[in-house]
Amino acid sequence: MKKIILTGGGTAGHVTPNIALLPGLKNRGFHIDYIGTSKGMERELIAKTGIPYHCICAGKLRRYFDFKNFTDLFKIGVGFLQSLFLMLKIRPSVVFSKGGFVSCPVVWAAWVFRVPVIIHESDMTPGLANKLSMPFAKKICFSFPETESHLPSAKREMTGLPVREELFNGNAEYGREFCGFHNEKPVILVMGGSLGSQAINAAVRGALDTLLEDFNICHLCGKGGKAPGSKNGYCQFEYVSEELPDIIAMADIAVSRSGATALFEFLALRKPNLLIPLGSAASRGDQILNAHSFQKLGYSRVLLQDDVTGASLVENIRLVYNDREKYQKAMSGAQSGKASDKALDVVEQLIGR
Repeated sequence: MKKIILTGGGTAGHVTPNIALLPGLKNRGFHIDYIGTSKGMERELIAKTGIPYHCICAGKLRRYFDFKNFTDLFKIGVGFLQSLFLMLKIRPSVVFSKGGFVSCPVVWAAWVFRVPVIIHESDMTPGLANKLSMPFAKKICFSFPETESHLPSAKREMTGLPVREELFNGNAEYGREFCGFHNEKPVILVMGGSLGSQAINAAVRGALDTLLEDFNICHLCGKGGKAPGSKNGYCQFEYVSEELPDIIAMADIAVSRSGATALFEFLALRKPNLLIPLGSAASRGDQILNAHSFQKLGYSRVLLQDDVTGASLVENIRLVYNDREKYQKAMSGAQSGKASDKALDVVEQLIGR
């Protein structure tokens, strides 16, 4: 029997591409297990799939001095021992890692037992967890053309980013009903990533009255991000799961952070978008690079967070909406829908079946 271990966690971006691979893996006869943390977002997301889930300890290696770096080294060591045990128990044919710090002990344990490892890098430049895992991987799949220069030539495979099949089956009419939109105004979908964005939430609410003159707004504002009160044409949710395909289907344009998962979902679904990337002060700057890559390709428009005001937000939203056909035409030339098959082909080639 072909067995695969999937791993990755911390944010939805480290989990949903793995979920996108599940139908194809099942069709190709794989038995699937998932390794994540006990408290991470990945546990809740994977529980809905029915895939066997195994918990390990995980620590975070920070790029700055913090005493937690020392205690987290102990957690990493425990996670590594737990991963060794799981390799012996499951005896996988291959490991597929989407990154996040939970993935490092799994990758290292797979290498000890000579289980081939595939890493997938979503962003334009590799994150620290993937950098620590790369020496132990047989193949590294990536999404952005620019990423190629950051990877060893013998290992790299450009596949794109797998997108969940259910997103292609949304019902726009049901999405409008779910949100309570009973007029003909176009719809803006606002989302700040799986953890939400206070900056985007504040900017949208500051410009709400002006935007509602011409648009309906569906606002996915993250846990704890809902504001009191309501307005006609404006609905807000902390998080949406089952109805997400319908909400994306009804949206005419999107306003979003520029995590790779969201970008490639917009690309696959041909949704024009305004990107407000997380600034370099709060991240390693990967979202800025992602956003500028998509803008260069004609898929997106970028508004840097430092430049966001009520007026600039309204102006840029209207520019994206007015040019939506231009963005859709550029997106129509991308082969984003084949990413899952390409990644699965790499898996099967690696195990020789």
